[in-house]
Amino acid sequence: MAFFTDDFCAFFIELANNNNREWFQDNKKRYESSVKQPFKTFIAELLHRISQEDPRVQITPKDAILRINRDIRFSKDKTPYNLHRTAFLSAGGRKNKEMPGFFLRLSPEMIGVMAGAYQPNKENLHRIRTKITNQASDLSKIIDNKAFIDKFGYIKGEQNKRIPKEFQAAVRTNPLIANKQFYLMAELAADWITKVDLVDHLMTYYHTARPFNDFLQNAMES
Repeated sequence: MAFFTDDFCAFFIELANNNNREWFQDNKKRYESSVKQPFKTFIAELLHRISQEDPRVQITPKDAILRINRDIRFSKDKTPYNLHRTAFLSAGGRKNKEMPGFFLRLSPEMIGVMAGAYQPNKENLHRIRTKITNQASDLSKIIDNKAFIDKFGYIKGEQNKRIPKEFQAAVRTNPLIANKQFYLMAELAADWITKVDLVDHLMTYYHTARPFNDFLQNAMES
């Protein structure tokens, strides 16, 4: 049985044209039944499968799922609700975007699949750069793998223009060392949302990204 019906996407399509509290409150029961509860059940199943393979991941759906309410404090766009559902599946959950994990976003446009470390702090960035410098061949085996390339392409992230002296020689042969973010990203067609094998399909992305996440995690723990 599929986790979601067609109304998951339909809800967000209509919300895009009625992004206000009045419309949302009028459709609250619909949101609960077509979006919130199915997404919670879906994330619970993913967390169950991931925790069986990575015992470090012992969080609940509440720990993983981000709020539908937008933070509008510093935004010119004052619409109150996000037009998607998102979750960060890692040992640290949604409150720790530094820790390598598996990030999902479901919307009427697509399913966004992301992995890696998006916000490593200064100390962990140094550790990651050191590991890439010292174990470049190990990383190459991961990111040059055909399944990795087919699903994610290449490692993404902003780069620092100024590189610490100890990495300046290494960055000439491995530009990835200049990165200050290390993440993977893929997009799936939105029609996957209502398919019965959605979790099975997403787990293939998890398995492909897992060696890269482990590489980053081991670097941070070194």
